[in-house]
Amino acid sequence: MVNKEQRVGVFVDVQNMYYSARALHNSKVNFKNILKDAVMGRKLVRAIAYAIKAKEKDEALFHKALSAIGFEVKLKDLLIFYGGNKKADWDIGIAMDMIELAPKLDVAILVSGDGDFIPLAEHLK
Repeated sequence: MVNKEQRVGVFVDVQNMYYSARALHNSKVNFKNILKDAVMGRKLVRAIAYAIKAKEKDEALFHKALSAIGFEVKLKDLLIFYGGNKKADWDIGIAMDMIELAPKLDVAILVSGDGDFIPLAEHLK
């Protein structure tokens, strides 16, 4: 049973979901369905998609598509270190947004496969 009066925030770790779906299932993520299923007819306060600017083909179109389905898209540049190591880390940004928005939400939904967020989830309970 879902309380339609609940205020919901949805926070999506785009890169984590995108690359996990591709590597583990050889498929794509349907971000529109993720948002719909997360909200379930409740009052959406904020939906934020955290993504990386990696200068990939059609990347800008992908970010526009996320925006068109209702996400506020936050972007960071991909960091490339000497030796070729890459870092695309939104963990602190996601955590800060969730903590700051928590007083305005009844339900906070984090969509990520990153276990580093477990302490955040425990804190927000």
